[in-house]
Amino acid sequence: MIHPTTLIDPKAEIDSSVEIGPFCVIGPNVKIGAGSVIKSHVVINGHTTIGSNNEIYQFASVGEANQDKKYKGEPTKLVVGDNNVIRENATIHRGTVQDNGITTIGSHNLFMASTHVGHDCTVGDHNIMANFAALAGHVTVGDYVILGGYTGIHQFCQVNSFSMCGMGSMVAKDVPRYVMVSGSPAKAHGMNFEGMRRRGVPADVIRALRTAYKTLYLKGLTLQSALSELEQSDVFDVPEVVEFVFSIRQSKRGIVR
Repeated sequence: MIHPTTLIDPKAEIDSSVEIGPFCVIGPNVKIGAGSVIKSHVVINGHTTIGSNNEIYQFASVGEANQDKKYKGEPTKLVVGDNNVIRENATIHRGTVQDNGITTIGSHNLFMASTHVGHDCTVGDHNIMANFAALAGHVTVGDYVILGGYTGIHQFCQVNSFSMCGMGSMVAKDVPRYVMVSGSPAKAHGMNFEGMRRRGVPADVIRALRTAYKTLYLKGLTLQSALSELEQSDVFDVPEVVEFVFSIRQSKRGIVR
């Protein structure tokens, strides 16, 4: 199950069912859960915990020291959930003590070739990062988010659940829940209604979200006026609209608009 050319520190904790291909390097503080497959030429380092049934492809670097110039080698962490696919040349860095000291990856995510997750990021579940998409430090990504190829997310931004960033998007503000953005700098271009339909979101919910989007983005209102109008309207009885508004209310950087 483990190729003889692979170097594994004796302190590493690796489940007996894990497969590790040739020329990998596994550091002393690494834990890898059952059923995971590590292809060839993978480096896993640092205080890194990887859950079950993950696939990590060749030349990926997982849990390496971050690129923050303030980092002085503190024992920060990377925690990865279950059933993730991390493709070729992807890089995922551990946290810094200037934040909570941990980078967190959920489950069922796909990180395509040459993607990057910077220090102190939090990535939820069921997300797709296409080739060369990158998260700077301290970025939060929700669930069921799609980041198109070459998308860049500025540090401290939030990309809320069910949103989508088109190819080459440069995102410097928060992306509200359900919203699609693209461009450099990124601007809103509707909601991810097709993705909602594929996940079985009812038609009446989609209609309510469409109304909410028009109020916020198309009526020419200030942000606060639009939010107030939504909160006093009938569509605010729909939980998904409440979640949409909440994703905007809690934004600290302002939203893509």
